[in-house]
Amino acid sequence: MSKSAYEIDQNQKKIERYVVVAWVDNEAGVLARVSGLFSGRGYNIESLAVSEVDHDRKISRITIATLGTQAVVKQIQAQVLKLVPVHKVNIYPINDETIFRELALVKFLGEGKVLETAKQICIDNKCQFLDKTSKSFIVQALGRRTEIDDFIKKIKVLGQVSISRTGALAMKKGSETVKDNKGQVL
Repeated sequence: MSKSAYEIDQNQKKIERYVVVAWVDNEAGVLARVSGLFSGRGYNIESLAVSEVDHDRKISRITIATLGTQAVVKQIQAQVLKLVPVHKVNIYPINDETIFRELALVKFLGEGKVLETAKQICIDNKCQFLDKTSKSFIVQALGRRTEIDDFIKKIKVLGQVSISRTGALAMKKGSETVKDNKGQVL
């Protein structure tokens, strides 16, 4: 049985991970509107990180990791940009032109040799120790998503682990800056 042209076209489109960054006014309800746009249209949010980046202008940066085709992500960009008060929306594909990082805080519980083995895994993965007791420690792991995932897999098999992660953060390499409609750097 032959497939329709629509089905064939859909199968050929590549679904990839993208990071969508929106610079918005830091005010009540903006995050709900942006995340509501995603859920209302059936787009999944893999991770979401938000923080004020310009206190004087009251601008926050919303960073959302999502999966989709290039066309779908462009549609997301256009729809988010229509929301008020969004100043700018950029898409960062996963490539060598962009720096991506995630932060994870990991608490490990264990004793004796198991605890020492877990500490060595943390040292090997260049984690920063933030707290140590005779039966636990907390480390900060910083790296690409896959690096954090691999580290967590290694340490989880050794004992009890509690994890807190930021999700994706992204910034384009080079001297080019992102500017709003007034020409101010975001």
